[in-house]
Amino acid sequence: MTADDSKDISVIQSALRTIEIEGSAISALKNRIGPEFQQACDIILKCSGRVVVTGMGKSGHIGKKIAATLASTGTPALYVHPAEASHGDIGMITAADVVLALSNSGETEEITTLLPVLKRKDIPLISITGDKNSALADAASVNIDGQVDEEACPLGLAPTSSTTAALVLGDALSMALLEARGFTRDDFAISHPGGNLGRKLLVKVKDVMHSGDEIPKVSESTPLTNALVEMSEKGFGLTTVVDDSGNIKGVFTDGDLRRTLDAGKDIQNTSVKEVMSSSYRHIPSNALAAEAAHLMQESNVYVLIVIGEDDGIEGIIKMYDLLQANVV
Repeated sequence: MTADDSKDISVIQSALRTIEIEGSAISALKNRIGPEFQQACDIILKCSGRVVVTGMGKSGHIGKKIAATLASTGTPALYVHPAEASHGDIGMITAADVVLALSNSGETEEITTLLPVLKRKDIPLISITGDKNSALADAASVNIDGQVDEEACPLGLAPTSSTTAALVLGDALSMALLEARGFTRDDFAISHPGGNLGRKLLVKVKDVMHSGDEIPKVSESTPLTNALVEMSEKGFGLTTVVDDSGNIKGVFTDGDLRRTLDAGKDIQNTSVKEVMSSSYRHIPSNALAAEAAHLMQESNVYVLIVIGEDDGIEGIIKMYDLLQANVV
């Protein structure tokens, strides 16, 4: 074994040890989810304002992520830097708010400095600390125990297991509140209007489908040659076939054309009704565009007929439309 090989093994062993230590720290949190956690959720659910998250250093970075998760899942929240709060930003915290403070030691000076002001304003305080006997834990309305047996850092200095534990507890709070509020996929979509996630949760089939004269459509008695003209002009690789009342009876596709030619039929003297497919893939116009993409991929088709509330043809949509809408 070369020196480089030995170094590689050491690096892998260090990584595995880190994951094991942090995994154990997370598992230990299960025993801490009890009355205090319930009380913290109750305080936030009764809050008419926002959850103001604060933390110093690495705890601050975790606090920013927790605030972002809360805000995106139905609980209004923001992050306030504790040092800046001591120099005026505490004015951002109102009597209608709840403060969620993170500190592994529970003795972070920038946070403990704020405690008298929070108490004077009668602002509920929830803390996540690694020491339930600390100044912050004692001052809090409720303290959630985030204590860990050891940091993953071999020097015992860099916050690792403790910040991971705080993050997990913050996620646990966010998800518990999400479910308690009955927060839905539609609510989530409204909170995420931008980017691929927002498009997948907001864009509906009717927003991107082709309608009106763009829909390829022929009657049952239409000669096959005329049906082929309609297919060619509309460019969907198929045409819908309707009865005299405009109700869809089937579709004629490129595949149907190949089968017709293979059967030796005379396309000049064959009506589309004789060779159409009576079964076809369709989707409601109010379905999510992402659902249309999933149906196409699952069925191995690239065009769907869009059906309205009255079961009539409302439109037609192809995979290219979904690609352009960025929902695939």
